[in-house]
Amino acid sequence: MPSIPHDLAAFLVEAKRRTYAGLDDDATVATPLLAGSKQLEHRAAPYAYRDIYFGMGFFVGQETVSRDERVIWSMSYSGGVRGDIADRDTFLAIYQFLRQALLAVPVEEPYRGPRRFEQDGMVYRNEAEGALDRFHGVETIAGQDGTSFYQLRYGGGMLR
Repeated sequence: MPSIPHDLAAFLVEAKRRTYAGLDDDATVATPLLAGSKQLEHRAAPYAYRDIYFGMGFFVGQETVSRDERVIWSMSYSGGVRGDIADRDTFLAIYQFLRQALLAVPVEEPYRGPRRFEQDGMVYRNEAEGALDRFHGVETIAGQDGTSFYQLRYGGGMLR
């Protein structure tokens, strides 16, 4: 099993709060490595965080953390809003709510958001398994009545 740096979880929480969760696409770099992607970055020596994703309604992406120029951790993800949701205001409200949930990312499980987050009639749930070295999970957003709006699957861990 690869060694987990003691400060990696705290760095991940900081990076997530300073990129998509906190700044939305305002954290996007001007010239992404992959054409057509959104690329968000955060650096705090000795670490560098990069999140590259494609799409909006349905999206796929990958987060990486480098230490001293070597990628040591990664997480891939895919998901999005239900295919029949076409109303722009509903779409934007779901993603605004998602960012609020992601701001509450816990250092104990710094993958996505908390186990549960509730606000403005929506409920975010995150079912994670594993530890920072190897994990996977599913996050969902639903209305108070249980109507599903969004789902994302993710997985990752320490690279060796």
